[in-house]
Amino acid sequence: MTDSGLRGLEAVLAIARRGSFRAAALDLGVSTTALSHTVGRLESGLGVRLFNRTTRSVSLSEAGRTFVERIGPAVAEIRTAMETVHSLRQTPSGVLRINASAQAGRAIAPLILDFLRRFPEMEVDLVTEGRLVDIVAEGFDLGIRPADLIPRDMIALPLGMSQRHAVVASPDWLASRSMPRTPADLPVDECIQVRLPNGSLLRWPFERDGEMVQINAMGRLVLDEAAIARTAVLGGAGIGFFIEQDVAEDIAAGRLVRLLEDWTPPRPGFSLYYPGRRNPTAGFTAFLSMVREAARRPVQDSGG
Repeated sequence: MTDSGLRGLEAVLAIARRGSFRAAALDLGVSTTALSHTVGRLESGLGVRLFNRTTRSVSLSEAGRTFVERIGPAVAEIRTAMETVHSLRQTPSGVLRINASAQAGRAIAPLILDFLRRFPEMEVDLVTEGRLVDIVAEGFDLGIRPADLIPRDMIALPLGMSQRHAVVASPDWLASRSMPRTPADLPVDECIQVRLPNGSLLRWPFERDGEMVQINAMGRLVLDEAAIARTAVLGGAGIGFFIEQDVAEDIAAGRLVRLLEDWTPPRPGFSLYYPGRRNPTAGFTAFLSMVREAARRPVQDSGG
């Protein structure tokens, strides 16, 4: 099969997966026009239309659905064969695609930069998003999420980065209110609600001396992005519940006041995860080696 023929198959699978020429073009690193031409040439060669196109939507035709079902496993085998060849190279090269939450992305960034310095022929494509994606279906090599969110069929590797929660409010907000001493003292109708990647609302967990308590935040504001929640709390919108590292600098600078610190539980640290691979690439293997090396180092306090 020629390289251009393989690109055509990859293009069809990307469009079918994303449901959009524009999104698929971004994934493949080509222009929408070039992608359209690639698919057009493939359709001309096959003599059938693979996609039904309108100005607003793209969907697989009946022939397209059959085609995608048949070529999917074949293209996966071709990818495996190509990875096998690349793995024989002593110098890691190519692209490593990683999907992570925003917090996990910030935590892993120093390691990624070190990896790129060590291996100048490698590239890293780091995508951060709140939703928990299927890394195999969406073409990622690795994922990084809290250990308790990792699918059970994945191989997980702890990153050695402990996490804690932090409950905070602005000094102005606290000026006219009493300081809560226990979770029961929290004014739940003034707590910003946290939407999790799976769509459910977080019940704020607390623990002290073996006593565990969960609070249902009932505030009028529901958010799924820590940066927006931080801005809201800084603006006096109420009490926020964060991963400590997201607000550590604000606490240290006095912009936010930490509440119930003695009730703040540790949370599962981040783990890197991936599907089992028979023939991992040299770059993939090198990155895992660096992760294991970093995890063996003494854990530093992540507090502010």
